[in-house]
Amino acid sequence: MSLTFHWFLPTNGDSRHVVGGGHGSPATASGRDRPPTVAYLSQIARAAEDLGFTGALTPTGAWCEDAWLTTAMVSQNTERLKFLVAFRPGFVSPTLAAQMASTFQRQSGGRLLLNVVTGGESHEQRAYGDFLDKDDRYRRTDEFLHVVKELWQGRTVDLEGDHLRVADARLTRLPDPVPEVYFGGSSPIAGRVAAKHVDVYLTWGEPPAAVAEKIAWIRRLAAEEGRTLRFGIRLHVITRDTSAQAWAEAHRLLDGFDQETVGLR
Repeated sequence: MSLTFHWFLPTNGDSRHVVGGGHGSPATASGRDRPPTVAYLSQIARAAEDLGFTGALTPTGAWCEDAWLTTAMVSQNTERLKFLVAFRPGFVSPTLAAQMASTFQRQSGGRLLLNVVTGGESHEQRAYGDFLDKDDRYRRTDEFLHVVKELWQGRTVDLEGDHLRVADARLTRLPDPVPEVYFGGSSPIAGRVAAKHVDVYLTWGEPPAAVAEKIAWIRRLAAEEGRTLRFGIRLHVITRDTSAQAWAEAHRLLDGFDQETVGLR
């Protein structure tokens, strides 16, 4: 089994404290300690590249800089590092997304990876004009990925779905290579979408038994579709010379939270 390692681009800003934002947590002032300028993010990307990381994940949401635009700029200051660009399929047409990805591949030398984020918190989705419930967002993602992947194969697409509609859609220039699609989601409908469309299924750093159960579930669904997926896990690490120093740093970070924030009240 081969392993690849990715880093993370702090497009909300950086700090020596926990930077909030995304997944329902409020953006914190600490994110402004080191603003997410192209120069700073390029410095991080070049360091990750020099250290042998395959790529760098960017988040998506109102609390951070736009992932498409930021990585397009940062890619010009790197040579080999790939960019795992998070985006939400409900906010852009599938034909335009397929075209944007194709352009990114050509201009970056084939260094685009796509992380499909079906939805964040419901209140944030509504702020962007998206009022679908969770299951319908996944059904829309199913239709979206069908259109995008057909276009990348050079096919002409007509679709009248429940959520998306395109007629005579096609690309004049195809991406080379076709971007790999990453995706995460734990609901039953999310598993079915992953099994049909994605290349890499992502999960959080949950207890090992829970991760094993989830991987077995997705493998089974993918096998029913005649497909084989790869898997990824997102972890936050603290590295120091000794275990005692690492735990001391962990406690320093935890001490920065009040009890209400961590739900200990």
